[in-house]
Amino acid sequence: MKRSIIALLFASCLWFAAPVAAQRGATRPRVQMPQGPVRDVIRKNCTACHGIDEYAYFAFDAAGWRDLIQTRHKGSLSISDGDLSVLVDWMVTKFGPTTKPFPRTYVAPEITTFFSDPEAKRLLDRACAKCHEVDRINKERRTADGWRVLAVDMRERGAVLSDEELERLVEWLGRVRGTNQDQ
Repeated sequence: MKRSIIALLFASCLWFAAPVAAQRGATRPRVQMPQGPVRDVIRKNCTACHGIDEYAYFAFDAAGWRDLIQTRHKGSLSISDGDLSVLVDWMVTKFGPTTKPFPRTYVAPEITTFFSDPEAKRLLDRACAKCHEVDRINKERRTADGWRVLAVDMRERGAVLSDEELERLVEWLGRVRGTNQDQ
């Protein structure tokens, strides 16, 4: 009986600790696979060994991208000059020197207080509506991690959010604008 109670208490602790642990994980960028000829180049030459999310950590011109590709592959990459040009042109367009690279160091802090709807809407008006309409956010559906990636990216582009505000907003967006269409 005593063991059953201890096991039940332990399981209860895990039940409550799991969401907190998941919420504190490091955030990685999510790069959409492009369409057109560059998609074929990436599938043929890149994704057999690695994903494309890593590209978002950099912001290089064409020479920088070519140098990184050569350095990372140490001569083991056999890509035609034409395919390399297509790839580098896309990388410069998407992750060029005028873009801001995704931060490598953001780790979500634990939050203990949560936004009410009015608090979240005030923060959206303050931090997001300076650059785009809030309706754009209201039409989106994402997981909490998807919202976190987007919020960190927006903060890198100029949205004024502390780590705690960002995490409280992510929790609220995941709760009210999650992947469930009935939310």
